[in-house]
Amino acid sequence: MDDQEAHGAGAAAALPPRGEGGCPPFVKSPQWLEALRCRLSRCSQGHALAFWDALAGPEREALARELSEAELEALGPALGEALGRGEAAAGQPGQAGQAGAVLEPLPAELCGSSIASDPGSLRDWEEHGLLQVAEGRVAIVLLAGGQGTRLGVPYPKGLYDVGLPSHKPLLQLQAQRILRLQRLAEERHGKRGALPWYIMTSGHTREPMLAFLRERGFLGLCKDDVRLFEQRQIPALTPDGKVILETRGRLARAPDGNGGLYRALGDSGVLADMEARGVRYVHAYCVDNILARVGDPLFLGFCVRKGADCGAKVVEKQSPDEAVGVLCLSGGRARVVEYTELGAEQARERDHSGRLRLRAGNICVHHFTLDFLKLVVREFEPQLPFHVAHKKIAHVDESGNRVEPTKPNGIKMEKFVFDVFPFAKKFVQFEVRREDEFSPLKNSDSAGVDCPSSSRRHQMALHYRWIQGAGGRIVDEQGNDAPSPAEESETPTICEISPLISYSGEGLESHVKGRILRSPFVLGDP
Repeated sequence: MDDQEAHGAGAAAALPPRGEGGCPPFVKSPQWLEALRCRLSRCSQGHALAFWDALAGPEREALARELSEAELEALGPALGEALGRGEAAAGQPGQAGQAGAVLEPLPAELCGSSIASDPGSLRDWEEHGLLQVAEGRVAIVLLAGGQGTRLGVPYPKGLYDVGLPSHKPLLQLQAQRILRLQRLAEERHGKRGALPWYIMTSGHTREPMLAFLRERGFLGLCKDDVRLFEQRQIPALTPDGKVILETRGRLARAPDGNGGLYRALGDSGVLADMEARGVRYVHAYCVDNILARVGDPLFLGFCVRKGADCGAKVVEKQSPDEAVGVLCLSGGRARVVEYTELGAEQARERDHSGRLRLRAGNICVHHFTLDFLKLVVREFEPQLPFHVAHKKIAHVDESGNRVEPTKPNGIKMEKFVFDVFPFAKKFVQFEVRREDEFSPLKNSDSAGVDCPSSSRRHQMALHYRWIQGAGGRIVDEQGNDAPSPAEESETPTICEISPLISYSGEGLESHVKGRILRSPFVLGDP
């Protein structure tokens, strides 16, 4: 992987050759500057040049680059549409922003489950998934544009250490699951297919993640099978659609959301690379889920057997007001409805079994065929809606002084990865156990949920269940059965199993069966 591949081919056009003083030649041209002023005036963004005369050459160059790349004319209309959709959803809860669009669960024939399906089907799906891996038909896409701001750290979430005995950060755990999956596929089918890992970063996360991978030898993976590519950044806006200046010579910008994946796949050449490798199926997931089964052959095999061009994993919602999007049918098409769009009555509605009728909680683990992704990039990506997030955005005031707001003052626009679901010809969902596969890392420990402590407990509790399932027994200092790491205890049980030893609990009998184990118990890298 050379530097161009590692950094990702950027979406922006290249700058013209530099002229005197470090500025592009067109910056030197009065005609160019006048044309830019006219363009900005037409789209009500003239204030972006408020400090132009006070900027040095390199600062003018940077601002010229940003203004040239930004799709300024589209920002205002996109914001208006996004705000309008939000108001419609708020005014018609339960209608998903579409008058008369009733929400329904997906029909049974489009649903699978690791919990309720028969053992024969589970074996078949897993074997078929492992075959695709062995044949080199699978690629993995990691959505890793998020910083650790809410965690209180100045580096990407993927580099966060939740405090496992091994102190492996999320990215390393996931890389080792890829390695173990390749070995399982080779053991079952006699071939070791390439399993490329495409990591979508943002402008904030690319360099730290690339440095981490290089320092650690690409975490044992073939470096030619690891490729970083970058999503776009979009100017942040005031509520009335004006771009925000972060400094006198720089726009405030933010990544375009996990739905920026589709444009980035095309702009970076990743789709073309997948096609050249013979990839047919793509597994996509978010970096902050410590329990993510990266490239899960069971889910893959189910989707392929069903002939689906798109699919999603779900967990059952814990309560009607749980803050998780729901996968359902709207107007006969699959889509994810945010919990804020569901009316209280509809969110609480129960089916004949007493379970929530709309209970399929989206966990951002998705299956795509390569053909479907190519179609999305070619035809559907421009149709994906923007969504708004109200944020506190640092900026300069009219005098050019730095302002750190104490409450939301601006809007960041983003697209969502699941907004392509309605375009699928055949969409399927696959339910998994939350405790086995979903523990997001979003907050600092002070929040008490979706935090480092909960991620650590859930990871160790999973390994505790694996050990019990393989015939092992973990005891405390008195020789009594140690409590699960998920339980509150004065002396918490500590256990960890390297992903290089077991992907989903398999192959542990030779290590633990019939043994009395004491906490802390660690099966480290072989």
